[in-house]
Amino acid sequence: MKEDYYDILGISKGASTAEIKKAYRKMAIKYHPDKNPGDSKAEEMFKKSAEAYEVLGNEEKRAKYDRFGHQAFEGGGFGGGGMNMDDIFSQFGDIFGGGFGGGGFSGFGGGFGGGRRRVKGSNLRIRVSLNLEEIANGVEKKIKVKRKIQAPGTTYKTCSVCNGTGQVTRVTNTILGRMQTASPCGTCSGSGKILDKKPEGADAQGLKMQEETVSIKIPAGVEEGMQLKVAGKGNDAPGDGVPGDLLVAIEEKEHSSLQREGDNLHYDLYISVSEAALGASREIETVNGKVRIKVEEGVQSGKILRLRGKGIGNLNGYGKGDLLVHVNVWTPKTLNREQREFFEKMADDENFQPNPEKSDKSFFEKVKDMFS
Repeated sequence: MKEDYYDILGISKGASTAEIKKAYRKMAIKYHPDKNPGDSKAEEMFKKSAEAYEVLGNEEKRAKYDRFGHQAFEGGGFGGGGMNMDDIFSQFGDIFGGGFGGGGFSGFGGGFGGGRRRVKGSNLRIRVSLNLEEIANGVEKKIKVKRKIQAPGTTYKTCSVCNGTGQVTRVTNTILGRMQTASPCGTCSGSGKILDKKPEGADAQGLKMQEETVSIKIPAGVEEGMQLKVAGKGNDAPGDGVPGDLLVAIEEKEHSSLQREGDNLHYDLYISVSEAALGASREIETVNGKVRIKVEEGVQSGKILRLRGKGIGNLNGYGKGDLLVHVNVWTPKTLNREQREFFEKMADDENFQPNPEKSDKSFFEKVKDMFS
């Protein structure tokens, strides 16, 4: 069971916005990773306090939390603790001001007070085409990607403009007096480092292009247009920055005989009038190879046979969908004289007269069953 956000920050439910901010500031300073290197418990408390402040520091989210508790944020958002250190610093770093020698704590790239930050490399985007068999069962793909990496031998030095703080301070005179503002350093883009030595073949940031084989694990059940993220496999960042991500867009190939509908698959089975009357054994295709099914004698056109578990694996791990086999009785378009005489003879036979039973569902009932 998750801890109460008010208890984490050590405040009452009637605390004001200023009191919440003050409590979070106190917690963050106490458990900051720079002050507690290698202490996993302190890091966990640092993340918990940031999660609590993200909710309680926002009036709308706080109101939802007071009413519904943690359930108000299930399934998304930061309420589940999904942010990393860089996210925390970039979102909440400004509440610390500049009261720590102008730079504050500089770890993890955010720093308090807008100090030195770790630059993130740019993301790369690729498309991966999958057939229905791969989508149904999941697959691991090895893809060649051209990405920028730090060239061996590249060195960086402290930025002379900001002295490694990552920010520049300006003082201006206004009618209210002297105002001091801080902004990211334009020379080093806030990283506090600039290129020192660049090997041959590297660009102006000390990076070079390299082809790399990336292994991508694609879970069962993905759909056309979905995007997967492979963390850290985008372009490198200069200096001690963090690599960008590789974003993988899913493309679904059309299957020759199977049609997808969510986790279910549909297959059209065409049989002759003779097979419909006498019954038949037919081999059909599935995403896991061919299977043989039995068609009962007297089957009606439009009958749907359900093969459970022969569909697509669910993306959330809830088993597999079904394969729905639609029986279609094929009526011959041309007849020879002998065939025509046979059907003319059977035209008045009671066995050939339509006589649906109550158990024979209408077309609309079959469609309803198919989607239920």
